[in-house]
Amino acid sequence: MTKILLVEDHEELWDFLSRRLKRRGFDVVLAHDGQQGVEKARAERPDVILLDMNLPVMDGWTAARTLRADPGMARIPIIALTAHAMSGDRAKTLEAGCDDYHPKPVDFSRLLTQIDAALLAKEEAPEGGAAARGADPG
Repeated sequence: MTKILLVEDHEELWDFLSRRLKRRGFDVVLAHDGQQGVEKARAERPDVILLDMNLPVMDGWTAARTLRADPGMARIPIIALTAHAMSGDRAKTLEAGCDDYHPKPVDFSRLLTQIDAALLAKEEAPEGGAAARGADPG
């Protein structure tokens, strides 16, 4: 079963997303702040991380950079969930280490497509850090 770590501090959204993802057959692990997200990622080894960028304790930007700096976490796809939908915000999330970007409000069917794409890219990627994520090495 595919395990998804959902790092989200708004109860309505994590409740909505976790219930819908579980109905689709995903195993969902929750974290409610960035620090807890990093700790749960290390402990649970999820297949995909859905990461809110505006979190208490440690923000999503820092959490993404922290996970990418950890060789054991570097290949786990991270999809940023953010209300930031201004020009340049997608690029900022990618620079922080996220693999994809999903603006809020969440379009659940689009998010499922992004999760499937992230899982496929992870399966097809060679072992390694940034190159395995499709990042530009230079």
